[in-house]
This record gives sequence, structure tokens and C-alpha cells, in this order.
Amino acid sequence: MNNSMSQILINYAPLLILFVVGWFFGMRHERQHLARLKVSENDLRHIVVSSERFYRPSLSTGTQGELVLGSVVIAQDYFKMVIAKILSLFGKNLTTYETLLDRARREALVRMRTEAQSKGYNHVYGLRLEVTNINQLGSMVEAIAYGTAVISTDTTTQPYS
Repeated sequence: MNNSMSQILINYAPLLILFVVGWFFGMRHERQHLARLKVSENDLRHIVVSSERFYRPSLSTGTQGELVLGSVVIAQDYFKMVIAKILSLFGKNLTTYETLLDRARREALVRMRTEAQSKGYNHVYGLRLEVTNINQLGSMVEAIAYGTAVISTDTTTQPYS
């Protein structure tokens, strides 16, 4: 019996070690990404973003609208994919996918705001967000945020967060 137990450990220990290492580095990378997003969102909060359908800000004289967009593709780590598969068997909320979608949306908004800032705009209206799966497993998503950027004199509108 001792020989069979050692054989099981030899066969499955590398898999278990790789699984734990993947989980550790995946969680670390996600935490770092969320921290960078928070800093970027704070730096770009002066750019007002509105998703209202018929809203039109007060424009500065001589300004014209320009399309700005931000897009990102984010992949899920394999550990979270395994956890999601297990949770889906029991009909639970797939919080691992919720965090993936949240990170993708936030990163797309940051990239859109960065483009607007680099072109000298301070307001984006008509915001639209689109998220789609890249592969059939759902482990990769693409998020696109786009809107019309202008130089506005409005200071009363609260920024989109």
C-alpha cells in the first residue's frame, strides 16, 4: 500500500504544484491589474463620461466631436476556469467571470479616457460598452468602450464610474 501511495504522489504532485503556482500568480496578477486600474481611474477622473442617450453637453466655441475608443482583450487564468466549471455544476454565481468582465470594462474605459485626454478633450458623451467572448470556453473577453469626445464647458455633470 505504501508503494501505491508514493506512486500516486509521484504521478499527481507535479500537477498539484503547477495548479497551486498558477493560482498564486494568477491572483497576484489580478490584484496588480486592479491596483493599476484604480490609479488610472483616479488620474483620469477629470474627464467626464456620460452614457445618457440624448444628452449633449455645452460645447466650447469651435470644438467638434470626435470618436474615441478603448478596447482590451483579457484572458482568465486556468485556476479560475476550473473553479467556474465546478460552480456551474451546482448552479452558483460565476463570480470568477464577473471579475473578468469588470476588469475588462474598466480597462476599456481607462483606455478610452486616455485617448480623449491625449487629444485634449475633457468630456465624452454617448458612451457605449460592448463585451464579447473571444473563444467558446469563455476564458477570454474583449471589451470596447466608445463615445464622442468634445471640449465642454459643463462642470455640473458627474463623471461616469
